[in-house]
Amino acid sequence: MKNDLFAQALTGYQPLASRMRPQTLAQFVGQGHLLGEGKSLGRALSQGLLHSMILWGPPGVGKTTLARLMSQVSDAHFMTLSAVMSGVKDIRAAVLEAQQVRAQSGRDSVLFVDEVHRFNKSQQDAFLPYIEDGTFIFVGATTENPAFELNNALMSRARVYVLKSLSEVDLAALLQQAFTDLDRGLGQLNIDIKEPQRKLLLQAADGDARRLLNLLEISTDLADQKDGQLVIDNGVLEQVLQTSPKRFDKGGDIFYDQISAFHKSVRGSDPSGALYWLARMIDAGCDPLYIARRLLAIASEDIGNADPRALQVAVNAWQVFERVGPAEGNRAIAHAAVYCACAAKSNAVDTAFKAAMKLAREEPSYDVPNHLRNAPTSLAQSLGHGADYRYAHQEPMAFAAGENYLPEALAQHVLYHPSDRGVENKIKEKLEKLTQLNKNSEQQRYK
Repeated sequence: MKNDLFAQALTGYQPLASRMRPQTLAQFVGQGHLLGEGKSLGRALSQGLLHSMILWGPPGVGKTTLARLMSQVSDAHFMTLSAVMSGVKDIRAAVLEAQQVRAQSGRDSVLFVDEVHRFNKSQQDAFLPYIEDGTFIFVGATTENPAFELNNALMSRARVYVLKSLSEVDLAALLQQAFTDLDRGLGQLNIDIKEPQRKLLLQAADGDARRLLNLLEISTDLADQKDGQLVIDNGVLEQVLQTSPKRFDKGGDIFYDQISAFHKSVRGSDPSGALYWLARMIDAGCDPLYIARRLLAIASEDIGNADPRALQVAVNAWQVFERVGPAEGNRAIAHAAVYCACAAKSNAVDTAFKAAMKLAREEPSYDVPNHLRNAPTSLAQSLGHGADYRYAHQEPMAFAAGENYLPEALAQHVLYHPSDRGVENKIKEKLEKLTQLNKNSEQQRYK
């Protein structure tokens, strides 16, 4: 017998995650860094003192629940909007509702805006005068970095609180609540689940309380009854978890944080870190070719001439993936990631290129010196184009000592400063030798 009968017995069926929503702050799980003893938000809530705020954190960590509990502890009227489904008209309606509540009962109002980052600039601006005059206490929830997604004017009127993914300890406490709560949870069911299976659920939840409870509810629906118990075993969890990918929101903060961790692991010469973040992203569904493209950038930006082979290794990995597909292609990308992590590092080329771009932007548009100009016609030759150009292959060591290839106003600029690491050390030694030849030459281009 499945849990379907239990669901049908409920008046107005609600998902387990909704039923288990905490009714009091004492039932709230996690966020001890904000709500623990002596913490600023915890103190404010215990005294019923609210202020406008932005709750920033991943899905399923309690942003909506926390907003509801705030209004409860301060006896405030609670209103909610979803930025996905609402517009300026809905904002105006909420303003009117808050004003009517204030006029009729003198109560404050809390306006909770879910996914607030989805509102455009003008929609965000619509909140400002009402936050300013206290019409309502604004609580926005976002999974994206508010510094990038929210207007400065809105940010200046609301304090930002960062909510964290729930730990396994937090999730285990929530799981136990769900098993034992008779009214909101599954306490009326006789569920048999062993510790290894609990552990699998906790790991699959990936720090997300809503995800944990949804997985648990599906598991009870699929569980078979044996000896009067609903048994959640490995067979059940294999069905539930095989289509349950980890958190990975392409284009969101989690995506860019993991890419950043991967890049910094390679730059920091840590192959273990590079492999871990690579595996995390692939396991969560990231396009492996996106990672391959990032490796190309890393090979040029962070390795450069210290090991020129890194760029070719990264290109080869991309080509292997395109030719053989993910099974072997992912391994090729891992191969390239490890090579790049272990390679000698230099950002000298990247630094030199940025310096050259800065010169190009900030200095005048100097004419190309005559000796460097093209002279394909007799007219060009008569104007002195190409005159006195020294053909390097006709010079000793194929190097025209004393020649200069910059405009005269920039003649003393040195943009590329090779490191003393890897192959680039050889380049450095050669350039130092050529520089000395230039200094000693009697054929200086610019006197």
